[in-house]
Amino acid sequence: MEDTIFLLVKATIQTSHLQVHDAITEIQRKATCTISDTRKVKIKKLEFMDYKLKS
Repeated sequence: MEDTIFLLVKATIQTSHLQVHDAITEIQRKATCTISDTRKVKIKKLEFMDYKLKS
């Protein structure tokens, strides 16, 4: 069976950015994440979804 699932990540951060939006943008551009296959589940594609920020 092949399906699409969404996993949410909760992160507590400390930043020198004055605006939290700048920190979120930086994380979206530079963060890495590793999610490994298991015995019964093969990860076929993994991507960060952009968080749409209001200006």
